[in-house]
Amino acid sequence: MKAIQVDGEKLVWAACESTECAAGEVKIRIHATAINRADLMQRAGGYPPPVGASSIMGLECAGEVIAVGEGVERCAIGDCVCALLAGGGYAEEVIVPAGQVLPVPKGYTMVEAAALPEVFATAYLNLYIEGALQIGERVIVHAGASGVGTAAIQLLKNSGNPVFVTVGSADKLQRCIELGADTGSVRHDGSFVEAVAEWAGTAGVDVILDPVGAQYLADNFSVLNLGGRLVLIGLMGGAATEVNLAAVMMKRARLIGSTLRARPISEKALVMDGLLKNVWPALERRDIQPIIETQLPIQQVEQAHALMASNNTVGKIVLTV
Repeated sequence: MKAIQVDGEKLVWAACESTECAAGEVKIRIHATAINRADLMQRAGGYPPPVGASSIMGLECAGEVIAVGEGVERCAIGDCVCALLAGGGYAEEVIVPAGQVLPVPKGYTMVEAAALPEVFATAYLNLYIEGALQIGERVIVHAGASGVGTAAIQLLKNSGNPVFVTVGSADKLQRCIELGADTGSVRHDGSFVEAVAEWAGTAGVDVILDPVGAQYLADNFSVLNLGGRLVLIGLMGGAATEVNLAAVMMKRARLIGSTLRARPISEKALVMDGLLKNVWPALERRDIQPIIETQLPIQQVEQAHALMASNNTVGKIVLTV
């Protein structure tokens, strides 16, 4: 098979070895995959794949099942599926544990389906499982125009949770409002604290979904209410800072660190089961849908990475195979 491989500073579409399914695994002929910021980090050497995972980039895909290992009942040869991967998506074929595979939602193309697994699994896990979100609770979503952000906004609208976003431009803020955000702030205009106070009042917010980290930590804790939860899913704004622990204690706030890629297969399967039960019906009704900035052939992955790095996108960049 062929796959994208790192050759110095270049990414090349070249032949590599194909492998076979073991028990409990599914082999997919990939029709489309999608870019995630983690791919750029891995390419730069800052985010190696988990032990045993493919060294090929790509954390999600959509395609056709071409083989199943012993004991697999979740899908069958010929099924159209999408999958959450620990690696291997930038290729013609990939092998993945069956628990991380879901049917393509009815009426969806492979391009649309490829934009679902990573961002919706991340948003669902961290809002409703880690964040223990309840109906009516207020939420801040940082980087609201990202793939995870656009998924989170729609999930929150669907579950009856008011949402405030931070974004990089006024145009992105308008897009997020169109998706269901109440309001938000542009990061270049300064701290979001005052705008959140106007929106939430003295009560503050209940859950914050944050891929930024150090840069936002103090302001995040300042706007959380009693018992609020800050779910940290990235470190785009740095990994080290100071925080007033007295404020954290007085608010009984919780800081929850969360990653998805390195979780055990069993935990990923539970997340995917939750998506199938609670999110797939809304996707099929088109109450929720993937937001796709553009699609490119996989041979243009360099261009796709540059577009992601520019921070000028809303939603996902999809690669067709």
